[in-house]
Amino acid sequence: MFAAEEAVGSHLPVHESGFTPEELNELLSFFESNEPVSSNSSSENSSRAIYSPDERKQRRKISNRESAKRSRWRKKRYLENLTNQVNKMNIENRRLKNRLHLVLNQCHVVWGDNEQLRSESFALWAKLLDLYWTLAAMQCNHDN
Repeated sequence: MFAAEEAVGSHLPVHESGFTPEELNELLSFFESNEPVSSNSSSENSSRAIYSPDERKQRRKISNRESAKRSRWRKKRYLENLTNQVNKMNIENRRLKNRLHLVLNQCHVVWGDNEQLRSESFALWAKLLDLYWTLAAMQCNHDN
């Protein structure tokens, strides 16, 4: 995700140090110059010593804009991922509906075949019963 954010623009923070490229250049210029740096070790206090209140306000605005831009970018990626998931699920739903339709058709065919076999079975039982009656009648005639 960080590499993708860096690809969006060079004004985004460098994630290893937390500084934007402009901030890194500015810090490097302090090291290259011979101006003394405050001995205060707190980064918050040292940034206050380096920047005027107007500069800090401007930097905060820029930082907020960049943060909002990253937030919009993440939201856009999130919505794209959700859209892709919806599309995949719609495709899967269609596939499952087609499969269900096929199975229902096969079930209907098998049900029809069962009905036909049941009907044939009843007809055969009726013929068999008739044969028994005929055989019984023949035996009675033969015995008389």
